[in-house]
Amino acid sequence: MILEQRINAFAKLGIFLSQFTSDGFHKKENINHNDLFFDGFKHQIKLAEETNGWFTKENIIFSIENWSKSLENNNINNWVLKYNFNDIKAKKVAIIMAGNIPLVGFHDFLSVLISGHNVLVKQSSNDKHLLPFLAKYLEYIEPEFKGKIEFTEGQLEHFDAVIATGSDNTARYFEYYFKNKPSIIRKNRNSIAILNGDESEEQLKALSEDIFRYYGLGCRNVSKLFVPKNYNFEAFFKGVFHWNPIINGAKYANNYDYNKAVYLMSEFDMLENGFLMIKEDLSFSSPIATVFYEFYDNKSTLKTYLENNKNKIQCIVSKGFDRNEIDFGQTQQPQLWDYADNVDTIAFLLKI
Repeated sequence: MILEQRINAFAKLGIFLSQFTSDGFHKKENINHNDLFFDGFKHQIKLAEETNGWFTKENIIFSIENWSKSLENNNINNWVLKYNFNDIKAKKVAIIMAGNIPLVGFHDFLSVLISGHNVLVKQSSNDKHLLPFLAKYLEYIEPEFKGKIEFTEGQLEHFDAVIATGSDNTARYFEYYFKNKPSIIRKNRNSIAILNGDESEEQLKALSEDIFRYYGLGCRNVSKLFVPKNYNFEAFFKGVFHWNPIINGAKYANNYDYNKAVYLMSEFDMLENGFLMIKEDLSFSSPIATVFYEFYDNKSTLKTYLENNKNKIQCIVSKGFDRNEIDFGQTQQPQLWDYADNVDTIAFLLKI
């Protein structure tokens, strides 16, 4: 199977996904195998929502819409343009996926197959319904994918390389267990925002998307703010207030109540608005319904601090602070070439 076939297959998958939007599910004409797969995928979305209380329909569809845009033919071609796939000898690459947000492991899945390798997937039990169905659709679109995609719930066996995503604790296990295999091992990371006090209401409103999308469970979610001394949080709270319906979700509300009680009993200083707490804390990783913050004196010192802690940071949201910064509201809409942990997955796959 040549590269063009693989690109076309994923582009057709993107067209299939374009039927499932926040405006509703609208079956289109002239989409390959639609009679066989359209209703089935609606059912898988429903199952994913029922299986995992964090996977609301809104968040599932948000993920699907982003993947539909990313899998546009020209976009995939622009992504792979700088790589040379000519000398690939197909290997079996195992992927151990996280389950914190819907389809969180899809980029690794896409990268392995677009590179010409075979994939062995071990999914999280929290996100097990969507990807196998989409893999089956790919096999119908491009029959040469048959035999190249395998899912397992058991122990990983007979593979040549591995991409594993987990916590700092599981990463230690992965590093030991896979020490004799080429690997990408991903650990805990969090995203931050750097404010200067001059942000517009529109920017702060956009920032709330980076904080609350997927309930803050993703590594690309902003979990910490860096603010100048004497920063007034009134504008921040005003900017994020339109996300207040999030407290109506039982799982989020339970976490909010629990963490608030812990902070109050521990007599921690914190500010809150009924659905979000902000607390001064040195950690990058904050609990659900909480954002940590830290004051900075000057940009130069902050840049040095962040450089020294870059292995803990996934994204930096700011305006004019960092050359790799992400604009407000864009952390959960990465491009295909925005690699997790800044590790080029395709380059890794071309070397194994």
